[in-house]
Amino acid sequence: MSAEAELTAVLQPRDDAPASARARTFASSLAQLPWRRIGDAALPWLLPIALLALWFTGAEQGWISPQVLPPPQFVWETLRDLATSGDLWLHVSTSFTRVGVGFAAGTLLGVVLGSAMGLSRSVEAYLLPSFNALVQIPVLAWLPFVLLIVGIGEPLKYILIAKAALVPVALNTLQGFRQTPAALREVGDVYGYSRRQQVLEIVLPHAVPTLFTGVRLGFTKAWLSLVVVELVASSEGLGYLIVYGRQLFQLDLVMAAVIVVGAIGYAIDRLLDRLEGAVHRRRPGGGAK
Repeated sequence: MSAEAELTAVLQPRDDAPASARARTFASSLAQLPWRRIGDAALPWLLPIALLALWFTGAEQGWISPQVLPPPQFVWETLRDLATSGDLWLHVSTSFTRVGVGFAAGTLLGVVLGSAMGLSRSVEAYLLPSFNALVQIPVLAWLPFVLLIVGIGEPLKYILIAKAALVPVALNTLQGFRQTPAALREVGDVYGYSRRQQVLEIVLPHAVPTLFTGVRLGFTKAWLSLVVVELVASSEGLGYLIVYGRQLFQLDLVMAAVIVVGAIGYAIDRLLDRLEGAVHRRRPGGGAK
């Protein structure tokens, strides 16, 4: 049915219905019109569009010097030049390689550590207090120590990114293993499940959604740490591109790199959010949202 037909159906009164019922029907039907759904989808974009308009207006009116706040068209031209020259793809691929290696290593170690603490109260009692103390130290604070051990090469970046990803993955894995209902464990005992069967068939299915949440948070931390590490010790990558633009006082280059970092991070987060939603819907008792 077209939008005009839907609107006509909404506005057409029914003589045999009470006024209150017609009012409720009108409100319910109005909420289902296409533009209402389009408005809900467009709502998250209102603030970015407003900020872009403010940026454009400020640059046009000269509220801030172009050397401090480059006009949007300058930033777009810089971004286009980076893309056509191939420099952008070089820096993006370098950053993706670093975050991929570090994130994979951190996730693997986080799952192993979280599983060990989640399956053994003794391991948790030994490791969790020290782990909680160490995770409070930010990535930059570890930089001098790791730098002395492995130097300024790629292993430095892998280690720091892995550390950032490890923390949320390990904690969410521990939480996921601990949240299995005791009644299900008792059912497993009644049916004579071995320890391995209980873990694979009872504990793990309930832990997967929480574990996936930890993986999503781990990637976010890894991506943020990647940029920080590249700001400090790198000659390639998106973080280096930001530092390079700042050193040359080319703020259009800085803003172009920041936009790319934000766009890639947002796109990956949305993808992981959709995957996380699918995992939650498939969990035992999760149902469809």
